[in-house]
Amino acid sequence: MPRGFWNNKTKWLLYDRKEMKKIIILIPVYNDWESLEKLINEINENIKVFDNIGFDLLIINDSSTTNFPKITKPKRFRSLEILNMRENRGHARCNAFGIRYIFQNKKFDNLILMDGDGEDRPEEIKSLVEKIKENPNLSVVAKRIKRSEGIYFKFLYQLHKFITLIFTGQNINFGNYSILTKADVEKIHTKASLWSSFSGSVKKNIKPLNEINSIRGLRYFGPSQMSIFKLVIHSLSIIAVFKYNVFLRSSLMLILLVYLNSYLGSLAILLQFAIVIFNLLIFIVSQREQQKDLLNSHNNLDNIKKITH
Repeated sequence: MPRGFWNNKTKWLLYDRKEMKKIIILIPVYNDWESLEKLINEINENIKVFDNIGFDLLIINDSSTTNFPKITKPKRFRSLEILNMRENRGHARCNAFGIRYIFQNKKFDNLILMDGDGEDRPEEIKSLVEKIKENPNLSVVAKRIKRSEGIYFKFLYQLHKFITLIFTGQNINFGNYSILTKADVEKIHTKASLWSSFSGSVKKNIKPLNEINSIRGLRYFGPSQMSIFKLVIHSLSIIAVFKYNVFLRSSLMLILLVYLNSYLGSLAILLQFAIVIFNLLIFIVSQREQQKDLLNSHNNLDNIKKITH
């Protein structure tokens, strides 16, 4: 019989090392190896407090064009693997592939997803793990309460949240940074929307969710690789997960504007035109949700490099 005890305060079953909990950390990376190296070391420092949890690290190399340096495995990690992809598919699809790969090939209790550039602060891993201890059956997302970017980006982010709320009825205030239960990984690992948007898929398919307050950190090195065009596609991809809500709400808005046409005049026509164009964009972006590509994403895996020391 395994040794353990039930802690009523945290509702967390603690076993000896033979039965310890296992958490996998998934990080996609494209060329940003200097940031990744620093992040790994900082994660290692922050997970030292969890003696009863085994951590494994899985890096998805999105067909980087620069050679990665020699990466060493910090002592706190039980394993470190780099999955090298043949073709560059983008951040969201690396996450989607990684989630499927882990569910199909790894033994784990929880999965942590985070970015590799430092914007997902490694010190918040402790908050994520402690929060899931309170209720092991609920996945936890990192709710953004403060961002570190400039005023222009903050304005665009608030505009994205507002448009998302108006057209979908959903308040999506988190990104990739989260800790998922194995049961919730199972729920989303075959969803077509996962191929296009992680946060949208989580919001749609995993209920209820727990959350922690999170501060968006600064990149460790260099400027952001995310262009305005990519940010727009990212925003539309999240909204497109709820495309049927968008189409329904837009229809009601168009009907309302018809009745208000005599009061608003040309403004009503302009708003109707904008709504139609917006729906057309959502429909186009929703075509990125390809379940076939998700299910066959393993074909893009070139090789696996295991870092043993």
